[in-house]
Amino acid sequence: MIYFSLIIEFFKIGLFSFGGGYATIPFLYHISNTYGWYTVNELRHMIAVASVTPGPVGINVATYAGLKSAGLLGAMCATIFEMLPSFILVIITSKILKKFNDNFYVKATLSTLRPISCALLASVAIGLFKPILGDIKAIILLAILLILSWKSKKDPLFYMLIGGVVGVIMRIFF
Repeated sequence: MIYFSLIIEFFKIGLFSFGGGYATIPFLYHISNTYGWYTVNELRHMIAVASVTPGPVGINVATYAGLKSAGLLGAMCATIFEMLPSFILVIITSKILKKFNDNFYVKATLSTLRPISCALLASVAIGLFKPILGDIKAIILLAILLILSWKSKKDPLFYMLIGGVVGVIMRIFF
């Protein structure tokens, strides 16, 4: 019965928590109060751990909450059923967009969203670069890594590793 409850609760979380992983927190408090699978203090620990581990916070918390409440199978149920509504909505949306791909309004909307998406990404990039604007060594390292990444198409992790190692060396010796 606990697995069925996990499936229902985390499907609801996936369906109604818009706004990112932190939007799942009220639902998780509700689960804590309703089922007692974990305490509020344990939920705080889940959120802290999920915030520093790779991946989406909401999915990480779902996995941890499922594990805490019902073991490995519980973790799998919570994770899969939190992602399932998004998966279904993306498939439905892509089918609808494909069907109406030649529609004037759909084309106009999509052509409007492209520059908006670029502006949002540029805003994030600017925010990431602000801390290094006064650091000439960091700017030179960034320029070198950008040129290398354009010239040789290696895995981004390769450049992150190089940047991290060179950054540590520069911090220690310069």
